Amino acid sequence: MTEEKKFPNGSGVVVCDESSSVSDASSGDENKERGNWSGKLDFILSCIGYAVGLGNVWRFPFLAYRNGGGVFLIPYIIMLTFAGLPLFFLEMAFGQFASQGVTGVWRISPFFKGCGYAMMVISGLVCIYYNVIIAWSLFYLFASFTSELPWATCDHYWNTPACAQRRSSETNSTMMENSTMMSNSTMMGRICNMTVPSLMANCTNMTKMLKTKSPSEEYWENYVLQQSPSIEENGTIRWQLALCLLLAWIIVFLCLIRGIKSSGKVVYVTATFPYVVLVILLVRGCTLPGAIDGILFYLTPQWEKLGTAKVWGDAATQIFYSLGVAFGALHTMSSYNRFHNNCYRDALIVAIINCSTSVFAGFVIFSVIGFMAHEAGVKPEDAVQSGPGLAFIAYPQGIAMMPIAPLWSILFFLMLLTLGLDSQFAMMDTVISGVVDQFPKIRRKQTLFTGIMCIIFFLIGLSCVTEGGIYWFNLIDWYCASQSLMIVGLFEIVAIVWVYGYDNFAEDIKLMLGFKPNIFWKVCWYFLTPALILFILIFMSINYTRIYYNDYVYPAWAEALGWMMVVASVIQIPLWMIINYCRKVGFIESMKKVLVHTDDWGPAVEINQTGRYEHLRKNNAMVCDNGYMNQGFQSDKIFTTKM
Repeated sequence: MTEEKKFPNGSGVVVCDESSSVSDASSGDENKERGNWSGKLDFILSCIGYAVGLGNVWRFPFLAYRNGGGVFLIPYIIMLTFAGLPLFFLEMAFGQFASQGVTGVWRISPFFKGCGYAMMVISGLVCIYYNVIIAWSLFYLFASFTSELPWATCDHYWNTPACAQRRSSETNSTMMENSTMMSNSTMMGRICNMTVPSLMANCTNMTKMLKTKSPSEEYWENYVLQQSPSIEENGTIRWQLALCLLLAWIIVFLCLIRGIKSSGKVVYVTATFPYVVLVILLVRGCTLPGAIDGILFYLTPQWEKLGTAKVWGDAATQIFYSLGVAFGALHTMSSYNRFHNNCYRDALIVAIINCSTSVFAGFVIFSVIGFMAHEAGVKPEDAVQSGPGLAFIAYPQGIAMMPIAPLWSILFFLMLLTLGLDSQFAMMDTVISGVVDQFPKIRRKQTLFTGIMCIIFFLIGLSCVTEGGIYWFNLIDWYCASQSLMIVGLFEIVAIVWVYGYDNFAEDIKLMLGFKPNIFWKVCWYFLTPALILFILIFMSINYTRIYYNDYVYPAWAEALGWMMVVASVIQIPLWMIINYCRKVGFIESMKKVLVHTDDWGPAVEINQTGRYEHLRKNNAMVCDNGYMNQGFQSDKIFTTKM
């Protein structure tokens, strides 16, 4: 029989049974309270799935071509080495040592507990709009099960007179075909499909008068989104997208229903499948005419751009977003590791795989971009888009030009689906674990709590599937994880390295891994990484522009709402500083108590409480034997006895 007790502040749970603390793979989980990954590969694949997301496919290739092609890899690798990787390893070691989520880990210094809540707010906001991308992917996936892709031609009711298909003639001339009729005349008609020079000249002049759109662009705007003119015109909910969003949240719930025990198995498919599809699409893309032009355009270095601050700023921000640091997900996932797991090795593996995937995805994307440019008779740069425009307009248009187009479309959107789900799992688990660690009694009803959170986020996300939903989506995406992410990351390093102390943290790592971090990590954590984060913040401030979507500039009230999202997360840091300070008495005494770690800071499992954490084991024994402690602790039973 075992019995669980806790300290009155709810900060720690003691399992009063010797057998429960035995660290042995055959005896089940090392941490009986929170559980552990079923296998080492579960954790690594979950981290790879989390880090390798949609940004690797639709953001990095665009940044690379815009910032000097192959030369962009130089600042990218430098920023990875001195900014991204140090923070990535720090967060992974931090969460694994404490075996706590984003709120529990801040026993290391309660003064900075607001960082944990800020991470929860950021991850929660991202979860809302990120699942909308998964819903769009599901919509396109279902639409791909047809003999002809619906965005391949201009022959549908949602097309307008501006719809035009670009295709090459037998003489390699670029011809524009407008496949819909003007209301009162056949202005463009089928003129563009003829080869008579005089008629083609007329077609060219008329094309200049009429701004044309590709079939895939009109399918996206007029059918999928039914896009309204502005954010102030929300219109009605697109019920097809709402159902896809509901399905997306059902998938997330089912995969998280047993926490890491279920999501840790799902990632064996969702984390590996994208690589299978990327290889298939690369092989197919390289066989297309014009593919080599797109790849050369992607790789050709423009050395003069190395001297511009924007290239370095874009490299730094991309590393930050791509690795997923300061979201809280790394703390959460690593908190389920066994105490002596080699997180140093894991951090290097995941970071290298993540950044290599970004580079590899560029070949996949630009091989098709080159093909599209060849077919349209334009330069590759005229066919490039970033973000949703690449995933749901440009690349689908390229796929529609291929033989057996539905097959490639199904594979592509399955890849987007799996890329999105992995990141969504990690961020949702960050929010859920953060709350459960703070209120342990919820753990007994975690499935119900997970379901409630999914329902709440689904209802909020409905604003993104209205006719004006794309503007709300862009608003959340623009602000929720921008400056706030950098600020949280900076405070995190200050709390761990400067306040708790590098030497203390290095000793904790040695207790876990058997060795201390070398001088490289010390220099990065003390100086280089904080300096680079400050550089990113300054860069983002200098290059700040008002939020826009395509040619539409948002009104002032929408911009203010966006900044409220930034404040909602960042305000948690000073707010909890004040709260934790006010709980103490006396200025000097209060600052000492909130800055130093709590009495129960240390390894969560008794068998790992050795060395300078030996007192935790003794305190636990006193709680179990006596039911209370004279040194300011008192326990009360929080769970019923377990057989």
